[in-house]
Amino acid sequence: MTDIGTNRADWRALWASGDLARFCFISLGILLHATNETMVATVMPAMVGELAGVQLVGWSLAIYELGAIVAGAAAGRLVSYVALRTNMVVAAQLYAAGAMICATAPSMQLFLAGRLIEGLGGGALVSLAFVSVQRLFPRTIWPQLFGIMSAIWGVAAFSGPMLGAIMTELLSWRWAFGIFTFGGAAMALASFVVLNTPEAKKPQATDGKAPPFPFAALGCLAISVVLIASAGVDIALLRSSLLMAVGLIGLILFFRIDALKPLSRLFPSQLFSWRSPVGAGMTMVAAFSVATCSFGVYGPLLLTSLHGIPILTTGYIIAAESIAWSILSILVANAPPQRERAIIVCGAVMIAAGIAGFAYTVPAGSIPLILLCALLQGGGFGIAWPFLTRVIVASAKDSEQTIASAAVPTMQRIGYAVGAALTGIVANASGFSEGLNREAAASVASWLFLAFLPLGIVGCLAALRISSAALRPRMAAAG
Repeated sequence: MTDIGTNRADWRALWASGDLARFCFISLGILLHATNETMVATVMPAMVGELAGVQLVGWSLAIYELGAIVAGAAAGRLVSYVALRTNMVVAAQLYAAGAMICATAPSMQLFLAGRLIEGLGGGALVSLAFVSVQRLFPRTIWPQLFGIMSAIWGVAAFSGPMLGAIMTELLSWRWAFGIFTFGGAAMALASFVVLNTPEAKKPQATDGKAPPFPFAALGCLAISVVLIASAGVDIALLRSSLLMAVGLIGLILFFRIDALKPLSRLFPSQLFSWRSPVGAGMTMVAAFSVATCSFGVYGPLLLTSLHGIPILTTGYIIAAESIAWSILSILVANAPPQRERAIIVCGAVMIAAGIAGFAYTVPAGSIPLILLCALLQGGGFGIAWPFLTRVIVASAKDSEQTIASAAVPTMQRIGYAVGAALTGIVANASGFSEGLNREAAASVASWLFLAFLPLGIVGCLAALRISSAALRPRMAAAG
């Protein structure tokens, strides 16, 4: 199924054997998860209008990402004990059940319960898709298959906001989740039929025992995110401050517990130490992931409430951010190593400029300027992230490079979960705690972005540090 001379996939042979169709089907799990993840922003205005609970908007992303993190970590280990096909069926059923709860929820609280279940199912589907490549396909074509997976992420990032906007305009926000209910159910049924190979029908053979599951670390993370999110639900100085402080201490404890568990750790050593490119790079990932949540969570809600901008238009803006990420990532992919420093720093500055720009453009309501900020933010991620990931992995210890490669998306998801929780605090403290109205939205619009600008600056400083640290080995080699 591969051309030995060129080490390329023989796509005709893969199709004839059924492996290519099987791979395309497995990748639908990524499409379901990622599309749902990005769709919720554009259905939020209509959903809040029906269910109320604007104080809980930040939870919609935080709780989904939290479920995805836990399930993603668990799924890779469960295949050692339970067949891949069984895991895939259960994950798809969970996803469908969560989507159905969201579609029929009579209150925001029940909607959030559905989002948690959706996140568990979707996170597991993504993790199992990557496991499936390793289990079911020859190593020689992994790069091509992973490339297709990346393209699917790009399609999902574009189609999610558009799907949410179109369904809300034509039918109802509930039908947007109803589609995923049918999609998850169909995938659960088809998984049982399609994944019929011996490798998929039996647990993964292991020498000894499977890596332990990081129960303590992930439990601490879950409690911390919930505490931080709870601090913003009903703003009271003493209670909110205590919840926030305990939540942040819990995050520190999470990273500490992870560092003390070498067999189940999620992150490489020297995680936030700026003495190494790994620490500076992971700091940059964390800072920008937290700092850029505001527009994705609250942007459409603010633009609709303040300026009456149609939901479909906000969908186009969010989709444009994703397109900028994908296009610029492709354009700089073949840049020479000596330009790595400039590209990482340029990307960081673009992201920070986008965050600062939103603080002016969202209250002003200028669609061209809002679009420009979205393009800056998405494009900054697009040009910086490939090189940032490469530097982090290459700079990690030989024994930790696999951990480092998985740590970047894990840290990004944790950043999104924490960032969504923090945006809820800022939004409610700025006015949404008293309900959704134009005056409250006007107060929230500026503070929601200005509050995260310091993290944008931290991200830029980390970019400068990782770039200079990455240059030193090459300068030493040249000398």
